[in-house]
Parts: sequence; C-alpha cells; structure tokens
Amino acid sequence: MRRTSFEDMTCSVARSLEVIGEWWTLLIVRDAFFGVTRFEEFQDRLGIARNVLATRLDTLVAHGVLERRPYDEARSRYDYVLTDKGKALWPVLVTIRQWGDEWVLGAGNEPVHLVHTTCGHRSAAVLHCDHCGEAIHRRDVRVRPGPGRHDPALLPPARPTRAT
Repeated sequence: MRRTSFEDMTCSVARSLEVIGEWWTLLIVRDAFFGVTRFEEFQDRLGIARNVLATRLDTLVAHGVLERRPYDEARSRYDYVLTDKGKALWPVLVTIRQWGDEWVLGAGNEPVHLVHTTCGHRSAAVLHCDHCGEAIHRRDVRVRPGPGRHDPALLPPARPTRAT
C-alpha cells in the first residue's frame, strides 16, 4: 500500500516526515550519530532488510541528510556520513529518546544516558528561547502565521484553548 505524500503540504512537520518519517529512517540516522557509516554495519546492527536499507539510504542521500563517500570504488562500496543537515537532527533524536524513556520504557529503564562532558553530569535536552535564554514550555508560546503559511488549517483554532 502506498502512503499519501506530504510534499505539497505547507507544513514543516509534514514535509519533514517526507524525509525522515519512514520506518527505520531515524534508527539509521541514530546509528550514523554513533559512528556507523557502512551499509553492512547498518544492516548488521539494525537487522533491516537490505532492499529497505538501500532505499532509506538513497532517500537520505537524495535529501542531503547523508553524504555517500566511496571507500572501495572498484566494488561500489560507500561510507554514509552525516551532512550538516543530518547533524541538525541531533535535537530531534535526543527529544524522541527522552520521550521514549519517560513515556514508553519508564523511569529506571533507560537504555542510555547522555552525560555532559563539560560538567560530567547526566543531561536532558530543554528548549530555550534563542532571544532571552528562558526555558520554553508549551504554555509559554503562541503560534503565529509565518511568511510561508498558505493553509489556515495549519494554525490552531481561533477559540481560546487551555495549554498544558
């Protein structure tokens, strides 16, 4: 069954899912952050079917998330390395991991912890305002139209809502 494409939607979340929303894709990106670069390594670590892995890697390369670098041109072997665009997914992975630790696995069952190398303490990602530096929570923000907005349905309803 073919899924619906989001490529014509004027929504950053939907359009991002066109690139990173397929099954396995974020696990491939996660492993790339862990230093995995070769097709066989991805396949061995994830247990993913070779054809699915090839398709996902091709998509990530086509969208500039990974760069394909030959290491054995005679046998058409490549390293898959994160680009700057791919490295920008770091906070996405960290916050998904934190959500999974809290809401899926539960406290005390976290498979990994992030330790801040500067201070040596366990760390969690927190959103901050890039203007004033204050931590941002859902209740602290409003959604306003941006310059690329074309679809009124992408904004919250006009009626007041209770933020949580």
